[in-house]
Formats: sequence, structure tokens, C-alpha cells
Amino acid sequence: MTTAALDAIWFTRCPVPTATGIAADQGWLAEEFAADGIEVRSLQDDDPGVPRETHYTHALTGLFREGGNVPALWARSRGEATRLIGLTWIEERQAVLVRGGTDLEHPGQLKGLRLAAPRHRIAIDFWRAMALRGFHGALSLAGLGLGDADLVDVEAEPGGGQWEAELAALAAGRVDAVYVKGALAVEAALRHGAEVGIDLDAVPDRRARVNNGTPRPITVHQRLLDEHPEVVTRFLAVLLRAADWAAGHPAEMARILGAETGAGAAGVAAAYVPGASLHLDLSAERLDLLAEQERFLRAHGFLASPVDVTAWADHTPLQGVTHA
Repeated sequence: MTTAALDAIWFTRCPVPTATGIAADQGWLAEEFAADGIEVRSLQDDDPGVPRETHYTHALTGLFREGGNVPALWARSRGEATRLIGLTWIEERQAVLVRGGTDLEHPGQLKGLRLAAPRHRIAIDFWRAMALRGFHGALSLAGLGLGDADLVDVEAEPGGGQWEAELAALAAGRVDAVYVKGALAVEAALRHGAEVGIDLDAVPDRRARVNNGTPRPITVHQRLLDEHPEVVTRFLAVLLRAADWAAGHPAEMARILGAETGAGAAGVAAAYVPGASLHLDLSAERLDLLAEQERFLRAHGFLASPVDVTAWADHTPLQGVTHA
């Protein structure tokens, strides 16, 4: 097949800071492929015309996905023929929240506490994975593990809002601590009167913040990579352009983050550092951090089978951009 035989490609991203979201906002993805007659469509469109669950399953062969690593690793572990073509790392306000007035100042105080472990009725419960990983990161700072605390299941209703079930349980006294991340979490904490007990962003070792979005993968289906490698390389080139632009336009970046996350200006300002980099790479460090995440997810039953992160990664498309 040739590029001319490809009439559409798809992209999807999570409601978080992504180079894909910036490129889409600026119209650069559509612009890049217009002359080829290739339509660029988003799964977030009002009427995408394809199943929205492919955001998680990645079963759509013409799809580029920039989003959480839990669904990406899950899809790969289930046998979907995806390839990892980039990783980003952007600090995203990660914290353990407690009720107002609670005396919690260091990770060792989490021992024996009731920690909220949400349950969502979805194919891959990345919310639960995030909470367990976040608590693991906090506990590890004191040489502790999840077994040193009491994990309390919190049922989350569909459409109930991010962190709402956990924070409601916290306010009601059913749990003692909640893991949160991102801009909407800042706003939700204010609504429920929760305070930061442990600020994971303040920890020098970024391994304490390895989670669903850190590092965040960009994946593509093997079939698209095999049949249209130049399209994949060009797509990545646009994302690198978007990351460069974002670094020099903090005010516009904040506007886009508000639109992408659904949070207000205060939430965005509290969750993200101005000028944070969205540059993507496949460095050994980021691959190691993702491999660490894979081992955690597998150990806690989120993955059907192991994922060899090194073998999953394909460096060729990104090298095609950087060496051009």
C-alpha cells in the first residue's frame, strides 16, 4: 500500500497535557496531511464514527494514541499489535490528600491508615491502578509497601466525576487518605475540604511519581507502521513541533490545558509548572521507568501477560524525525 491509499488516520489523547492536544488545537495535524488527501480525525469528536473504546483497546489500526500507560500496557498485554513510538514526562500535581486538620506530614504516618482504592466498572480500571501506584510511591518513601496500610474499596459510579467517590468517602470518614493527580483534583479537593498530606511533587526522586501518566506513551498500531511508516514519522514531527511551541507560549499552553482537562485557570495553575516540557523521546531512563510501571501493574493483576517494554519500543519513527 502507498500513502495515497490511506484516506484517514485517527488520534486520541487523554484529558491531560499532551503534544497531540496542542497540535490538534493549532490545526497542525490536519494541515500536515491535507495535501495527501488524508483526513485526520479525533476519537474525541462528537460523532467519531468508530467505537470510542478503541481509546483503550487500540484495536483501530489507523490510530495514534497519546495517553495513560495503564491502558496502553493493558492493550499490548492482551495481544494487540501496537508499538511504542514515544514517551513524554510532565509533572502533574500528584498528592495524597487527607481531611482538613489531619496531622500527616511524612510518609511513615500512612502505616495502618485506610487508603481509598476506587473501583470503576470499566474494562481496565486505570483509576484503581493509579491510586495503588500513587500510594505505593508515597509508602516507598518510608520503606513501606501497600501491605502496611489498609486498602478500602470505594465504588465509583459511572459519570460521577474524577476523584468524587474517593473524596466523598474521605469527607465522610470512611477512609483516611486519597491519592489524586492533575488539575481537576485541585478543584475537587477544594470542594471536599481536603488538604495535601504528602506532596509527591516535592520528592526529588521521580520514581516516587511513576504512574499512569508518568511516563506517558505514544503508541501506534503495527499495521500502520508497516504500511505507512512515513505517515508515522510525519505525525511525530508535528508533535515535536507542538512541544517546541508550547515551551515558548505558556499563556496559550495554559488556555489549551484548560480546554483539554476541563479545569479552570486556578486548577491548571496549581497542577502544572509553567513551561513544562512535552518533548517526547525513547530514552533509556524513560523506558526503564515504564518497565518499572509494567512490573507493578503485572504484580497487582492489571496485565494479562508480561510486556517487554524494550521490545515494544520502535525507535525508527522518532529517529526519522530527529535525523531528518
